Amino acid sequence: MKRICNIKWTQYMVIAASLLLTGCSLFDLELQENYDYKHKTLDPNIGISARKFLENRSYETTENPSDTIFKWMRKGLEYAGIGLEELDKTDRTFIFLHNDAIKTWDAKTKKVTAGLFFDVPIVTGEDGTGKPITRPATKWEDYNRDDVRNYFLYLILQGNYNFDKLTISNVKAKTLLPVNTVASKSSLLGYMNEGKGFNQEGVMYLKLVNNNDLAPIQINDKTTNRSGGYVTMNGVVHVFGSKGNTTVYPF
Repeated sequence: MKRICNIKWTQYMVIAASLLLTGCSLFDLELQENYDYKHKTLDPNIGISARKFLENRSYETTENPSDTIFKWMRKGLEYAGIGLEELDKTDRTFIFLHNDAIKTWDAKTKKVTAGLFFDVPIVTGEDGTGKPITRPATKWEDYNRDDVRNYFLYLILQGNYNFDKLTISNVKAKTLLPVNTVASKSSLLGYMNEGKGFNQEGVMYLKLVNNNDLAPIQINDKTTNRSGGYVTMNGVVHVFGSKGNTTVYPF
């Protein structure tokens, strides 16, 4: 009996649906308008310099009080003593850091839980075995200034490395980081990469994760971009800082 009721209920639903569809024409309503589909590709040209792109989205303004996704990157550049005019120079690829790439703040615990400040903590001492004792950073000033400067120099590439220049195999790109740069032991970076911290050639490796048209860009086989391919008036910008895949390591 239950099976028969289920069958009848299904039939009623089919009939109701049919009436609904035919009702559109009964009341002179068109179910769907015909139209010509036109494929559109978003224009990657943003019509401003990389510097302006960062400034527009890092200062709290009346027009955009909450659009400050590059605020912590700008603060880092300022602390490092790198003038924003560096972002006006041509034939460059700029790695921009979303706030999430630098620090993710948990309002409940009032602690940094992700990003560079968490993954590259400050060293406060060593235990009896020589292992560093650390704590998450809370501001750029916690770090050695030279380390921060060298970190941001590493995020500026010489040349154009947009999607059309990359493949699923790593492409070697020269950065502004001087060769043989070594990080201090003031943060855990000085204990990484065999105690060097930075890539000793001053290079970065980039590749596409796969052959898909929307494949993300990956740096040094570690971190994938949040968004990318922004063509500015003086170069290309890729943005990093997706949650769960936040920190861009300089090696």
